[in-house]
Amino acid sequence: MAEGSRGVVRRIGLVEDHESVALGFAAMLADQPDLELAGTATTVSGLLEQVTDLDLAVLDLRLSDGSSPKSNVEQLRAAGLETLVFTGAENPYLLRSAARAGVLGVVRKSEPAAVVIEAIRVAAAGGQVASTEWAAAIDGDPELDDVGLSPRQLEVLELYASGEKLDRVARLTGLAPQTVNDYLQRIRQKYAEAGRPAPTKTDLYKRAVEDGWLPMPERSDVRRR
Repeated sequence: MAEGSRGVVRRIGLVEDHESVALGFAAMLADQPDLELAGTATTVSGLLEQVTDLDLAVLDLRLSDGSSPKSNVEQLRAAGLETLVFTGAENPYLLRSAARAGVLGVVRKSEPAAVVIEAIRVAAAGGQVASTEWAAAIDGDPELDDVGLSPRQLEVLELYASGEKLDRVARLTGLAPQTVNDYLQRIRQKYAEAGRPAPTKTDLYKRAVEDGWLPMPERSDVRRR
């Protein structure tokens, strides 16, 4: 944060890998005397190499380097930076992943410039940016009861439900195969107690997607002829 002739100036960093969006973002802030675009990069590490004395990092959820929202936000927070999500993505998994990582909110690229600027201004001052999408990402689907999995159980669920075999889950987690099996039995029990039975591996995958632990399968863009 800097002091300008017209008061406090908030320093903003942008992580965005689409040049046209980055140029539009820069133009949007150019006329704002209290907001300064101090750095732009296509990756989080690239931004942090440029500048770290920022009041806010603005982050696109889906970057071409394959990084996850969670890891990107954690990297920014480790550098002492709070984050606002700036995205056109509709994928609830990505939004929920960012929400769990502790960002200040989300604003869509399709919003009017005035809405985006106000969201940046609020977040740069340390405020939460409320929106319908953000509430949904934080709360999840209200019709789906929380089964209360532990971090270790979540780790096992994510690996196993994503397609890994039990023995490989054991190697990746450092657990004994029988321990992994015990975790899976307890996970299934918790889902059954919540009225959301998951007796098969496919059912576990569906539950993990419903709860935002695994990404929703992408729809194919290939049209049938």
